Amino acid sequence: MGIIEPGIGLLFWMTLTFVILLFILAKFAWKPIVNAVNDRETSIVDALNQAKLAKKEMEELKADNERIIREAKIERDAILKEAREIKDRIVGEAKDIAKSEGDKLIESARQSIQSEKNAAMADIKSQIGNLSVNIAESILKQKLDNTEAQNELVQNYLNKSNLN
Repeated sequence: MGIIEPGIGLLFWMTLTFVILLFILAKFAWKPIVNAVNDRETSIVDALNQAKLAKKEMEELKADNERIIREAKIERDAILKEAREIKDRIVGEAKDIAKSEGDKLIESARQSIQSEKNAAMADIKSQIGNLSVNIAESILKQKLDNTEAQNELVQNYLNKSNLN
Protein backbone atom coordinates (compact mmCIF):
# COMPACT_ATOMS: atom_id res chain seq x y z
CA MET A 1 0.00 0.00 0.00
CA GLY A 2 1.07 3.46 -0.79
CA ILE A 3 0.87 6.73 0.93
CA ILE A 4 -1.92 7.98 -1.17
CA GLU A 5 -4.13 4.89 -0.99
CA PRO A 6 -5.98 4.45 2.29
CA GLY A 7 -6.26 1.06 3.92
CA ILE A 8 -9.48 -0.87 4.40
CA GLY A 9 -9.38 -0.50 8.16
CA LEU A 10 -8.93 3.22 7.88
CA LEU A 11 -11.87 3.45 5.51
CA PHE A 12 -13.96 1.35 7.88
CA TRP A 13 -13.15 3.50 10.89
CA MET A 14 -13.63 6.73 8.94
CA THR A 15 -17.00 5.56 7.67
CA LEU A 16 -18.05 4.39 11.15
CA THR A 17 -16.96 7.72 12.67
CA PHE A 18 -18.78 9.62 9.94
CA VAL A 19 -22.00 7.59 10.50
CA ILE A 20 -21.81 8.11 14.28
CA LEU A 21 -21.19 11.81 13.77
CA LEU A 22 -24.16 11.97 11.40
CA PHE A 23 -26.29 10.11 13.95
CA ILE A 24 -25.28 12.47 16.77
CA LEU A 25 -25.79 15.53 14.58
CA ALA A 26 -29.15 14.20 13.38
CA LYS A 27 -30.21 13.37 16.94
CA PHE A 28 -29.06 16.54 18.71
CA ALA A 29 -27.97 19.32 16.34
CA TRP A 30 -29.80 18.87 13.06
CA LYS A 31 -33.30 19.83 14.30
CA PRO A 32 -32.12 22.99 16.15
CA ILE A 33 -30.01 24.06 13.13
CA VAL A 34 -32.89 23.44 10.72
CA ASN A 35 -35.32 25.19 13.11
CA ALA A 36 -32.92 28.13 13.41
CA VAL A 37 -32.57 28.31 9.62
CA ASN A 38 -36.37 28.04 9.20
CA ASP A 39 -36.92 30.71 11.87
CA ARG A 40 -34.36 32.92 10.17
CA GLU A 41 -36.03 32.35 6.79
CA THR A 42 -39.44 33.10 8.29
CA SER A 43 -38.16 36.29 9.92
CA ILE A 44 -36.51 37.35 6.65
CA VAL A 45 -39.74 36.67 4.71
CA ASP A 46 -41.74 38.56 7.35
CA ALA A 47 -39.27 41.46 7.21
CA LEU A 48 -39.51 41.50 3.40
CA ASN A 49 -43.32 41.45 3.58
CA GLN A 50 -43.30 44.25 6.15
CA ALA A 51 -40.88 46.20 3.96
CA LYS A 52 -43.23 45.71 0.99
CA LEU A 53 -46.18 46.83 3.12
CA ALA A 54 -44.23 49.82 4.39
CA LYS A 55 -43.20 50.68 0.83
CA LYS A 56 -46.81 50.38 -0.32
CA GLU A 57 -48.00 52.56 2.58
CA MET A 58 -45.30 55.12 1.80
CA GLU A 59 -46.42 55.21 -1.83
CA GLU A 60 -50.04 55.65 -0.70
CA LEU A 61 -48.99 58.41 1.73
CA LYS A 62 -46.98 60.07 -1.00
CA ALA A 63 -49.95 59.88 -3.37
CA ASP A 64 -52.22 61.26 -0.63
CA ASN A 65 -49.75 64.07 0.06
CA GLU A 66 -49.58 64.95 -3.62
CA ARG A 67 -53.38 64.88 -3.86
CA ILE A 68 -53.68 67.09 -0.77
CA ILE A 69 -51.10 69.51 -2.18
CA ARG A 70 -52.98 69.65 -5.51
CA GLU A 71 -56.27 70.27 -3.70
CA ALA A 72 -54.63 72.94 -1.55
CA LYS A 73 -53.25 74.65 -4.66
CA ILE A 74 -56.66 74.51 -6.33
CA GLU A 75 -58.31 75.91 -3.21
CA ARG A 76 -55.65 78.64 -2.94
CA ASP A 77 -56.19 79.57 -6.58
CA ALA A 78 -59.96 79.68 -6.03
CA ILE A 79 -59.55 81.88 -2.95
CA LEU A 80 -57.21 84.22 -4.81
CA LYS A 81 -59.60 84.40 -7.76
CA GLU A 82 -62.51 85.14 -5.44
CA ALA A 83 -60.44 87.81 -3.65
CA ARG A 84 -59.58 89.42 -6.99
CA GLU A 85 -63.23 89.38 -8.02
CA ILE A 86 -64.27 90.94 -4.71
CA LYS A 87 -61.55 93.59 -5.06
CA ASP A 88 -62.62 94.37 -8.63
CA ARG A 89 -66.27 94.54 -7.58
CA ILE A 90 -65.50 96.85 -4.64
CA VAL A 91 -63.31 99.09 -6.80
CA GLY A 92 -66.02 99.16 -9.49
CA GLU A 93 -68.70 100.02 -6.95
CA ALA A 94 -66.50 102.76 -5.48
CA LYS A 95 -65.92 104.17 -8.98
CA ASP A 96 -69.64 104.06 -9.73
CA ILE A 97 -70.49 105.78 -6.44
CA ALA A 98 -67.81 108.42 -7.02
CA LYS A 99 -69.05 108.98 -10.58
CA SER A 100 -72.67 109.31 -9.49
CA GLU A 101 -71.69 111.70 -6.67
CA GLY A 102 -69.60 113.71 -9.11
CA ASP A 103 -72.48 113.79 -11.58
CA LYS A 104 -74.82 114.94 -8.79
CA LEU A 105 -72.38 117.71 -7.81
CA ILE A 106 -71.98 118.78 -11.44
CA GLU A 107 -75.76 118.79 -11.97
CA SER A 108 -76.25 120.75 -8.75
CA ALA A 109 -73.63 123.26 -9.86
CA ARG A 110 -75.31 123.55 -13.28
CA GLN A 111 -78.68 124.14 -11.68
CA SER A 112 -77.19 126.71 -9.33
CA ILE A 113 -75.46 128.47 -12.21
CA GLN A 114 -78.66 128.38 -14.28
CA SER A 115 -80.77 129.77 -11.43
CA GLU A 116 -78.24 132.54 -10.76
CA LYS A 117 -78.08 133.26 -14.48
CA ASN A 118 -81.89 133.50 -14.61
CA ALA A 119 -81.89 135.74 -11.55
CA ALA A 120 -79.20 137.95 -13.13
CA MET A 121 -81.15 138.08 -16.41
CA ALA A 122 -84.33 139.00 -14.54
CA ASP A 123 -82.44 141.70 -12.64
CA ILE A 124 -80.92 143.02 -15.87
CA LYS A 125 -84.36 143.04 -17.55
CA SER A 126 -85.82 144.85 -14.57
CA GLN A 127 -83.04 147.43 -14.63
CA ILE A 128 -83.41 147.83 -18.42
CA GLY A 129 -87.16 148.23 -18.00
CA ASN A 130 -86.68 150.89 -15.30
CA LEU A 131 -84.07 152.62 -17.41
CA SER A 132 -86.35 152.52 -20.45
CA VAL A 133 -89.23 153.99 -18.45
CA ASN A 134 -86.97 156.70 -17.03
CA ILE A 135 -85.61 157.50 -20.50
CA ALA A 136 -89.12 157.55 -22.00
CA GLU A 137 -90.33 159.71 -19.12
CA SER A 138 -87.49 162.16 -19.66
CA ILE A 139 -88.11 162.28 -23.40
CA LEU A 140 -91.85 162.75 -22.94
CA LYS A 141 -91.33 165.49 -20.37
CA GLN A 142 -89.14 167.37 -22.78
CA LYS A 143 -91.46 166.89 -25.74
CA LEU A 144 -94.71 167.38 -23.91
CA ASP A 145 -93.91 170.51 -22.03
CA ASN A 146 -96.56 172.32 -23.93
CA THR A 147 -100.22 171.30 -24.07
CA GLU A 148 -100.44 171.32 -27.79
CA ALA A 149 -97.88 168.55 -28.12
CA GLN A 150 -99.74 166.53 -25.48
CA ASN A 151 -103.01 166.79 -27.35
CA GLU A 152 -101.35 165.81 -30.61
CA LEU A 153 -99.71 162.76 -29.01
CA VAL A 154 -103.04 161.59 -27.50
CA GLN A 155 -104.76 162.08 -30.85
CA ASN A 156 -102.11 159.99 -32.69
CA TYR A 157 -102.36 157.29 -30.08
CA LEU A 158 -106.14 157.12 -30.38
CA ASN A 159 -105.97 156.96 -34.16
CA LYS A 160 -103.52 154.11 -34.07
CA SER A 161 -105.58 152.16 -31.55
CA ASN A 162 -108.75 152.54 -33.60
CA LEU A 163 -106.99 151.13 -36.62
CA ASN A 164 -105.84 148.04 -34.80
